[in-house]
Amino acid sequence: MKTHTPSAEFQPLSLESLQNIGYSLTEMANRMPDSIAVACPRRGQPQRVGPGKKLDYETVTFADLERKSNQIANGLIEMGVQPGTRIALMVPPGIEFVASVFGLFKSGVVTILIDPGMGRKNMLQCLSDAQPEGILGIPMAHLARSTFFFKFPKCKYNVVIKGIFPGCKSATGFFNRTDNTTPPWVKRKREDEAAIIFTTGSTGPPKGVLYRHRIFIEQCEQIANYFQLVPGGTDVSGFPLFALFNIAMGTTTVFPQMDPTRPAQVYPPNIIDAVEQFGANQSFGSPALWNTVANYCVKHSKQLPTIKRILSAGAPVPPPTLRKIKEIIAPDGDTFTPYGATEALPIACNSGSVVLGETAGRTDVGEGTCVGKRFPKIDWQVIAIDDNPILEIGDTVPLENGVVGELMVRGPVVSDQYVTRTEANADHKVSDADSFWHRMGDVGYLDEQDRFWFCGRKTHRVQTSQHTMFTIPCEAIINTHPQIYRSALVGVGIAGNQRPVMICEPNPEHWPSSNANKDRLLTEIKSLAEQFWQTDSIDDFLLHQSLPVDIRHNSKIFREQLRGWASQELG
Repeated sequence: MKTHTPSAEFQPLSLESLQNIGYSLTEMANRMPDSIAVACPRRGQPQRVGPGKKLDYETVTFADLERKSNQIANGLIEMGVQPGTRIALMVPPGIEFVASVFGLFKSGVVTILIDPGMGRKNMLQCLSDAQPEGILGIPMAHLARSTFFFKFPKCKYNVVIKGIFPGCKSATGFFNRTDNTTPPWVKRKREDEAAIIFTTGSTGPPKGVLYRHRIFIEQCEQIANYFQLVPGGTDVSGFPLFALFNIAMGTTTVFPQMDPTRPAQVYPPNIIDAVEQFGANQSFGSPALWNTVANYCVKHSKQLPTIKRILSAGAPVPPPTLRKIKEIIAPDGDTFTPYGATEALPIACNSGSVVLGETAGRTDVGEGTCVGKRFPKIDWQVIAIDDNPILEIGDTVPLENGVVGELMVRGPVVSDQYVTRTEANADHKVSDADSFWHRMGDVGYLDEQDRFWFCGRKTHRVQTSQHTMFTIPCEAIINTHPQIYRSALVGVGIAGNQRPVMICEPNPEHWPSSNANKDRLLTEIKSLAEQFWQTDSIDDFLLHQSLPVDIRHNSKIFREQLRGWASQELG
């Protein structure tokens, strides 16, 4: 099964005339109406592809997706939904998800996007904080809404997708009966609110980030032009939200058979099946996902020759994983690691070829992880670390290249505010005349080539009585041990007098089979740490079978959880 073939000539994407990101779909539907927009496995199939078998996919063209999204937009308007109304979308990845997002954008509402992998408690709290005026979702979402009705007092525009639910309009019956399949052309400006997207909550409660139409438009242009993407490519998407950029850029999105909340547990043949059936030339997935897939492909001598580009974000991609990916994709293909955050993306990017050819060696000896050079239109600077709010740019202390501090960024893809947990605005936004800077919460330094070297999260630094230690440089040293998959540096005790503890996760096949083997491995790790000034002051080393990680990418380590665990282990 093939999709539209990309043009050999790259023409920069320009969405200069676009005001509402929803109408990027309209433009692509006019340009390539019969090309596949979205593909996803049909329901009721096995979760794993059997030997010699392939999954059956449901597909929709750009023209049909445009009509479906227009029906949704016009249906919402018919219900009385006004521009600026907050509607939560709670639909699993697939055709209905993508059509609903663009329909919501076109109707002018503010779409609340919730990651179901954050768990029921966090999900309910985020929804309650965002105060939706309606929910467009599956029956389970409406069951939660009705059960915890006191948390959602404003909900009155409720539509159920794929089923029925008391008090809700049925999308199948209501939207599909809407005769008007033309765009509603609701007037919205680039500065108008488009969506609320929540952070992962890896360093605190998830916060609702305000996205304006301008931010989505700028992101599409930045991503398409940096990677020279042309309409007609095909992406196997391991992260559902990236599908929205794909559609706006004219890229086919193939949702593989997987649980998007557990990318590390993906069944690799499902990814391979999606790539092969659609001749995909790129894939977006977390480092954990591609570590799993690459390990499988290397072990089973499986190649993905159509893949020219792997995009991986959420955490640094370990060099061993980059090497394995390079072995299995097209000879002229590469891995790219965009750097950013929910509040500011994309900020910078590095390629696997640069990492393996130049920066990996420096990472291995504790110099941090190079995330590359900044995207066009992005300004950045490193300032002295401060745990307090900084109101004005004049109150910051800029640092010279090579000195570790905290990173601030400014640019059109940077969100200007949180709309839930609003107290965080003071901690992250710095006023500068008629603009502002966003404090990323990351520490690191700029080198002589204006590249940022990531050294960890500010809140994760370990402050002993003698000096400050940063997580990424220390962990990278330990990760060079051939039996260690990843590690986490945590500080036990009060900042300023913390006890550094290195917690190591061996590769599953290298988990010690006896106490003697465990002691031997810990001795080897300690000996390795003693060879470097960044780690020679660590006296405590622990083994952990599976470090806790974030729900979105399964890659960011929850060091906060490990502090308590380490304290108990050490007594």
